[in-house]
Amino acid sequence: MPDSGILSHMNTWQEDRPGGGGAYGQGDGGYRQGGAAAEPPLPPELNPRGAGAGAQGGRGGYGGAAVPPQQQGYGRPPQQDRGPGVPQQQPGPGRPAGPGAPGAPGGPGPDAPAAASRWPRSRKIKVGALALVGVLLVTGIGTYVWADSKLNHENVLAPYDNRPAAGKGTNWLIVGSDSREGLSDADEDALHTGSAQGKRSDSMMLLHIGDNGNTLMSIPRDSWVTVPAHLDTSGSGKTVPQATSKINAAFARGGGRLLVQTVETNTGLHIDHYAEIGFAGFVGIVDSVGGVDMCIDQDVKDRDSGLDLKAGCQTLSGKQSLAFVRQRHQMADQDLGRMRNQQKFLSALASQAASPATLLNPFTFYPMVSSGLGTLIVDDDAGLTDLGSLFLAMKGVSGGDGKSITVPIGNPDFRTPTGESAVKWDATKSKQVFDAFKNDTPVPDLKK
Repeated sequence: MPDSGILSHMNTWQEDRPGGGGAYGQGDGGYRQGGAAAEPPLPPELNPRGAGAGAQGGRGGYGGAAVPPQQQGYGRPPQQDRGPGVPQQQPGPGRPAGPGAPGAPGGPGPDAPAAASRWPRSRKIKVGALALVGVLLVTGIGTYVWADSKLNHENVLAPYDNRPAAGKGTNWLIVGSDSREGLSDADEDALHTGSAQGKRSDSMMLLHIGDNGNTLMSIPRDSWVTVPAHLDTSGSGKTVPQATSKINAAFARGGGRLLVQTVETNTGLHIDHYAEIGFAGFVGIVDSVGGVDMCIDQDVKDRDSGLDLKAGCQTLSGKQSLAFVRQRHQMADQDLGRMRNQQKFLSALASQAASPATLLNPFTFYPMVSSGLGTLIVDDDAGLTDLGSLFLAMKGVSGGDGKSITVPIGNPDFRTPTGESAVKWDATKSKQVFDAFKNDTPVPDLKK
């Protein structure tokens, strides 16, 4: 039998519980689910866990401080500590929340941004760099194809009997023609070019690119040379026999092909590449690069070319540049003095056109290609890379990595059988220069 004193004590405790009396475990003295009242702890002497421990009710009762049922769940024991570094569960509305959920320890807060990309920053940089390289590569290839399509190719290096063999280095024949193609009547008036049909050489240079420096050699257009036999370009089908004439006549009669053959015949040199530009292309290139900086030794005023310049350093426009390389009347040696100006100007133009400021700036590069290459005639084998070598070589000449000369002259006022004035080369000295080109050896200094 239970001790009567203990039973009496338990009954007394039951009667004192909120919500009414009755024997222990009867009536509504237990906690009410969702109710406001909580059970008081058992007396110390009745608590099986010993004095100071909170009482634990029979069916889901709570020891110690009251804990609302929604935090532990009906009949679920209190959540145990998971150890250091493991977040404790914190319930959300209606259900417990799992670890890492918003609002839970270790999870993002309610205002946290969306989850970051799984790619590390280094990988993003590599992918971005590869994408940029791809874009630049595609753009570069497209630009190259577009620019190359602007070139006008002609078969001016056609083979013929007894053509000189290729030597060492690379030889370019560069011709500035007086072609008015691409010019309107207003342009011809503004540029003082006249309206002559066809084309004649306004300047002629041979550029040798080699291991012993580059040499730019001017050839007077009145040079008295042998013009090889050739077909009549009038369409008659007749052959014009070989004859001695001014070299400019070869260009006027047979264009670039006959001119190349004439130069090769009289120099013994093999021409590797050919470039020809007319008035319109010349003006367009100069204007597209923003003009060319030149230092003029003395005032120049020429009625025929329309040139009117003061001495000093200045920037020449396309119109002024064309007049500058064409004018000759104020010089004592006429064409020879003009050739010096042409060499000086073309070297300055090449230096400016080949500079990074021009090539890397789309606002100068694309107009230069459109206006210059669109009127440029080159041989069938010449491409953009060859033209790049040409410009860099001419830039090197102006920068001191090479020299500018004129073909050695024996008589600047040779009288032809018809009484015309022509330029006769010095046979001995000329051969020394031509041999140096052929063998890619240093060009001898032949100044008197």
